[in-house]
Amino acid sequence: MSDIDIEAFRAEVRQFLADTLTPDLLSAAALGFGISRKAGTAWHQALYKKGWIAPDWPVEQGGTGWTSRQQHVFSEELALAGAPMLMPFGLGMVGPVIYTFGTPEQQAKHLPGILDGSVWWCQGYSEPGSGSDLASLKTSAVRDGDHYVVNGQKIWTTNAHKADWIFALVRTDTDCKPQQGISFLLIDMKSPGLEVKPIVSIDGMHHLNEVYFTDVRVPVENRIGEENKGWTYAKFLLGHERTGIAGVARSKRAVAALKDISKNESDSSGGQLADSSDFMARLAAAEIKLDALEQAEARVVAQIEAGGHAGAAASMLKILGTEIQQDLQTLRVEAVAHYALPFDLALIRGESNEPPPGPDYAVSAVADLNFGRAASIYGGSNEIQRNVIAKAVLGL
Repeated sequence: MSDIDIEAFRAEVRQFLADTLTPDLLSAAALGFGISRKAGTAWHQALYKKGWIAPDWPVEQGGTGWTSRQQHVFSEELALAGAPMLMPFGLGMVGPVIYTFGTPEQQAKHLPGILDGSVWWCQGYSEPGSGSDLASLKTSAVRDGDHYVVNGQKIWTTNAHKADWIFALVRTDTDCKPQQGISFLLIDMKSPGLEVKPIVSIDGMHHLNEVYFTDVRVPVENRIGEENKGWTYAKFLLGHERTGIAGVARSKRAVAALKDISKNESDSSGGQLADSSDFMARLAAAEIKLDALEQAEARVVAQIEAGGHAGAAASMLKILGTEIQQDLQTLRVEAVAHYALPFDLALIRGESNEPPPGPDYAVSAVADLNFGRAASIYGGSNEIQRNVIAKAVLGL
């Protein structure tokens, strides 16, 4: 696709966003995973009606047929506009697993609801003793005729309290290597014996949960692919999750916001923060790292466009992207200074009718910083990603 075509496409996306992103949607977007199901579904269905909900899905499954470059431009413009995040668990995770490895019956049952946003999903991977070492998971699924009986616990399950279904890794064989005894199940959240308990995270938001399974009966027909081959499908899914985790456009938006904030706030000497050589040098250093990350991401996009795969480069994007995100969140808290002290959950959650004590950009500064510490852990910790690079790239 020519540069002129790409720019015309970018203009089309920007116009759609300008016409569609209402103040209510922009306000809800600030809650991230904490967005209400009503607002999240409204945004999802706006994109669905436009035909833009699943850019990286095959056309025959409801995808757009866009090139990798178009998909990249689309994602970038969504982030730059401050659009609400699309919940990734259906569109970006289990959906591709279902249309790649699922039966025709599974595809017919689950893909339409994922596409139109009427069915929400959550991910049952991590357990209290199995995080980055996911292969050590212990939640069991014992075959009983046409059902599996599932017992165990999942944790850090984002949006389990809003979801209709959970895709879960379960142990179906204990007499083999850990990775070889795992199966991939689709489980209705209304199943008897399934219980969800909230986890209110350090940002004051409730989007994480514990999920308990007590003799939960799951039809065998809800298993994806072969029994004990779930690790294969899990690795496929994680590859999809990590490829888009660099967050370049999101960080660009944060840099622009910090530049504006620096013109409104003072440094410790009482002068304008924008004139502080220390603060602006640190912001410039983060922006330089972000420029380098953008170039690295562009190379990966070009590689995929040429028919290749992100491979270990996805780990590099994840590491750098989350480190830059955390650097910018730290600078934001420092920039708003004493306005960061009030920690009003009603304001942070968008539930208050009262104005904030300081500028709007200070309300969630500490909450975002706090939860942002987890960015280098979820999606595969950065330490694990460095091990992937050491093995796959350096041959160590």
